[in-house]
Amino acid sequence: MLGLLWLLYASFGIVYRSISPLITPIVEELHMSYSQMGLVLGSWQLTYIAVAAIAGVVIDRWGIRKSLFFGAIMIALSAGLRYFTKGFETFLPIVALFGIGGPMISIGCPKTIALWFRGKDRGTAVGIYMTGPWIGGAFVLAATNTVFMPLTGYNWRLTFALYGALTLGVALLWWFLAREMGPMEEAEGFEIRMLFMRLLKVRNVRIVLISGLLSFCIIHGLTNWLPKILETRGLSPTLAGLASSTPLLASIPALLILPRAVPPHLRGRVIALIALLTGAAAWVLVNSSGFLMYVGLVIFGASGCSVVPLLTLILMETPEVGSRYMGSAGGIFFCVSEIGGFMGPLAMGTLVDWTGTFLSGAYFVAGIGLCIFGLALLLENAPLSETRHLKPET
Repeated sequence: MLGLLWLLYASFGIVYRSISPLITPIVEELHMSYSQMGLVLGSWQLTYIAVAAIAGVVIDRWGIRKSLFFGAIMIALSAGLRYFTKGFETFLPIVALFGIGGPMISIGCPKTIALWFRGKDRGTAVGIYMTGPWIGGAFVLAATNTVFMPLTGYNWRLTFALYGALTLGVALLWWFLAREMGPMEEAEGFEIRMLFMRLLKVRNVRIVLISGLLSFCIIHGLTNWLPKILETRGLSPTLAGLASSTPLLASIPALLILPRAVPPHLRGRVIALIALLTGAAAWVLVNSSGFLMYVGLVIFGASGCSVVPLLTLILMETPEVGSRYMGSAGGIFFCVSEIGGFMGPLAMGTLVDWTGTFLSGAYFVAGIGLCIFGLALLLENAPLSETRHLKPET
């Protein structure tokens, strides 16, 4: 099950990152501005926000096998249909389709982990499955302009079609091999609004939601534009794609070690530290070249990737959530977080149109890192248990 989850999330990362190394030919052929491309890059997050509000409840009721299969099929369609793009007006809704399937994967994965794993094994499992999108993203950034574009005669439309076919194959693997963990345990008829309001009464949940929004703003904002940023630093599209995979590869050791190694009472302080490192690394990689630029890429990957799994563990192990409500609570978390996921790429693209440089975007990311630092220090240390569950009001 963990291996299948990893493949699903890797496919998620492949399709999500697939536009970034192709920005230059897409913008030229479709005659798009940077603001329009920024809107396209963030469009699926808007769809995601709307779908995530109900996806958690759907997953809790449908079960993980059916829900994650549906999500993978939607992601495959989003990738494959990009072959037929005629311009900005058609490219936008096709990319936005990714936001229908994405929540099923990113919310269904922690729900599955909460059901199948306990104790320290849960932290290990979270770290392992969360390497999926980073490895998938590193693969697509490194291989798009070096392997797949030459293979397709430098046809970016065919390249998208290949990524769609790959995701479809993973979806079929999941359908035939995945299984549920025992009988379905219903979430006792909660309305999403009631659950949201009651979870907001929990201090740590409020901090996790805001921190998730800000961290997604950094991750989506910078990584979507990273190949183009590196091209402005003098790298060719091929070298920029390869260099853009550096932070994704650097993230793997951190993802495998930190979620398991960091004890619950230190998670807030560790999040604060890595938020500072992420903001500083983003500023360095945008404002330097050569060795220092690669140092910034490595530090950004090792630190920036670690915030979300630690926040997910805090939410998963909050007594008011537990494994029973992790689908719904995860839906709320990703719904709020993807607001930042939409704002990040759009803000970066708009700032470039206004200033003509990515320097302003670097200050934007560094400022967000400082905000997460302050919020993380406010996290309370409380004993974590799943003995209590959120009950519907009578």
